[in-house]
Amino acid sequence: MPLFGHKDTTTAPPPTSTSPPARSRSIFNRRRSSSPSLDSRHSTHHTTTSPKRHSVLHRGHEDASIISAKQSLMQAENAEREADRALLAARSAVRAARDQVKRIEREAAEEARLAKIKQTQAKAMGKRGKQLGRHEHSF
Repeated sequence: MPLFGHKDTTTAPPPTSTSPPARSRSIFNRRRSSSPSLDSRHSTHHTTTSPKRHSVLHRGHEDASIISAKQSLMQAENAEREADRALLAARSAVRAARDQVKRIEREAAEEARLAKIKQTQAKAMGKRGKQLGRHEHSF
């Protein structure tokens, strides 16, 4: 039969077979043999061990991306809890610093009040001290 340039107008009849049509293969279907000897071996094999299925939706089995997402979520939750603790510690430190500043301001105000009293008393004593010595010029 030539490869190019010649068309054969006669068509061959389609082959007839007695075998059933083959099933389409998909991710949910596996091609199984219709041979009884293979089926008996196959069923014997299944009775001794459980079949292994690789499905993303298989219960009890988690995908690596799901596990990774769970770990990321748990790390984020832990980081958020630590941030909350740090925020509470920072607020407490700010409160303590403000209390210390207020205490120092009160102490300084009290020291200023006492210094003013001392200054008033010293001024009064200075006036009394000026009155001393009136007998020194009499000699």
